[in-house]
Amino acid sequence: MILSRQSIADVVLVQPKAFGDNRGSFSEVYRASTFADAGLPTVFPQENISHSVPEGTLRGLHYQSPPHAQGKLVRCLRGAILDVAVDIRRGSPTFGQHVAAELTPENGHWLWVPAGFAHGFCTLVPDTTVLYKVTDYYAPECDRGIAFDDPDLAIDWPFAADRLVLSPKDQTQPRLAQIESPFTLETAGAN
Repeated sequence: MILSRQSIADVVLVQPKAFGDNRGSFSEVYRASTFADAGLPTVFPQENISHSVPEGTLRGLHYQSPPHAQGKLVRCLRGAILDVAVDIRRGSPTFGQHVAAELTPENGHWLWVPAGFAHGFCTLVPDTTVLYKVTDYYAPECDRGIAFDDPDLAIDWPFAADRLVLSPKDQTQPRLAQIESPFTLETAGAN
């Protein structure tokens, strides 16, 4: 597999190689030693699946605060998503900037989103299923978010805001400037 650091180097695109024949294909999608060699976590105690029916479903931008901060390893199993990671580490030279990647079953890519980043995705087609592994358990008391449409973030979502399907929680998240991020460049860590 190929691990490519993105424009914000702590975010990594994982590109498994597919080997095919007349039966179909085979890909090694995760190898602990490869992740360890790249300085990425190798333990993911929780795995989640999200299924979204309508295209334009936007989930995010979410993060968990310490002591249960989560890194996420995200893959699209069905459909297609635009996956986004926003740097919310105070003192980071890329604070408030984001990385976006299109994830599909066909490209087989994963996106590594470390702790210290808000994460969200928008479905590009109907009936989309997303799998993500996380480095800590879900803790509702640590669940946080920022507004998907914060103009300071300048995220170019694939649909106009009036076409997006959002949860009530995601319709009322604060802007980045309105939160006190619990992360600094030094304390975000590898997870």
